[in-house]
Amino acid sequence: MATRSKKQSDQKITKLAVLAVGGQGGGVLTNWITDVAERNGYLAQSTSVAGVAQRTGATIYYVEMCPDTGRRPVFALSPAQGDVDILIAAELMEAGRAVMRGFVTPDRTTLIASAHRIAAVSEKIEPGDGRADGPTVHENARQAASRYVAFDMEKIAVEAGSMISASLFGALAGSGALPFARESYEETIRASGRGVKASLAAFGMAYDRATGVAAPDAAEPAAGSAGKDVSVRGPDRLVAEWRRLAGRAGAYPEPVAAMALAGLRKVVDYQDLAYGADYLDRVDEALALDDAGRGHALSTAAAKHVANAMCYDDILRVADLKTRTAREARIRREMSVGDSNVLQVTEYFHPRIEEVCGTLPAGLGRFIESRPGLAKWIDRRINRGRRIRTDSLTGFGALWVIGTLRPWRRGLLRHQVETAHLQRWYALALDTARRDYALGVEILNCRRLIKGYSDTHMRAHSKFDRVLSGLPLLEGRADAADWLRRLREAALKDEKGDMLDGALKTVATLEAA
Repeated sequence: MATRSKKQSDQKITKLAVLAVGGQGGGVLTNWITDVAERNGYLAQSTSVAGVAQRTGATIYYVEMCPDTGRRPVFALSPAQGDVDILIAAELMEAGRAVMRGFVTPDRTTLIASAHRIAAVSEKIEPGDGRADGPTVHENARQAASRYVAFDMEKIAVEAGSMISASLFGALAGSGALPFARESYEETIRASGRGVKASLAAFGMAYDRATGVAAPDAAEPAAGSAGKDVSVRGPDRLVAEWRRLAGRAGAYPEPVAAMALAGLRKVVDYQDLAYGADYLDRVDEALALDDAGRGHALSTAAAKHVANAMCYDDILRVADLKTRTAREARIRREMSVGDSNVLQVTEYFHPRIEEVCGTLPAGLGRFIESRPGLAKWIDRRINRGRRIRTDSLTGFGALWVIGTLRPWRRGLLRHQVETAHLQRWYALALDTARRDYALGVEILNCRRLIKGYSDTHMRAHSKFDRVLSGLPLLEGRADAADWLRRLREAALKDEKGDMLDGALKTVATLEAA
């Protein structure tokens, strides 16, 4: 009887689950884990249960293993709540889901998770900021797990030119959760025969991070120093002007400087240095009404939202971004397409008469818009979907030529319309701030409502106007800023606008009361 009990204890089954979505190499990682177990005299079985769809549910890869004592164990096919020894999540929110589903327990589970984020569909479709709170997930994971190992394993994989499966494998080895030597893991990678050098590099870096040999990533630059060390290249005159503008923004009070430097980079990249100077002039207007006692909330909001308002998405901007070298490099990296492979890229466009008129000189654009018959005649001939292959000379060349029209943007109809709207909104916010500082800040924050391109942009403008239509009913109230914030949040959360309609009706009853 004693001998039998000893054999049973020697065959203690280790249960390991991997949660990964498409393209993260979850299957490869599972095969590696099974292989390294068998190399060390273990019996192992792996299964997988596919998620509903990418980003609405990860595939669960499940491995059970135990020492081979000559007796055949009974392995399960899927994990059970409270019965997982090691859980590996290839993305932070998958770790959070594992905790919520009860796979992670504080008395036994080692939780290994990459700290990077891939926004879920539910986060992307939120009209406002639908991102889940990463720090909260980290804190809950620490409390739920017996041991928590987390760092950006995707970044390590990219730096090594490999896939995240290799860095997850390294984190598993470095965690010590399995009683196998590092050399066994590395031999498993070598035996795979593909991308061995890059995979070993990613494995080694993740192993060092998990064991504490490598220090965590350096902290981000301090807010006040943001942008000062950004290297720029070009003609000496333009570089000198950029440094002058960056120095001007960097001299702002600490809460404002970081946002102003980020906004300045965006605005100059969008147009030119003179446009950047205009941006800082507008920030100065808000700064003149601000003070440290209020935390510079007004000028910080102005630095953020004015930059976004000045960098509206027009055809010129879209064409410029789609023909940048960095975009092709990003697509190749994300699709794992090497430089020696042919990459075909098809861009989808659906121009309307509004976009065409907006891209014309202001006088000509207004001439067409003021003649409905002419506008309809042109719209019938252009308003249809188009596919442009930017991997071809003609397709790329057409977009590149449109992108080069940037120096003439100020004379186009769309620019004049957007600038007039910006000036009305900004003047309203600053004038209101003189009477009600908090309400002025909330008017600036309402710019969050305006985003997108074409029809999306028009709907966003409509919501913006509807939110600010409640402003006359709120001015003079002590809680006016709070109510305007509620209107904005209602507009952001509901695409159809039903929540906003209800909130506006509530505001109307406030005046009656």
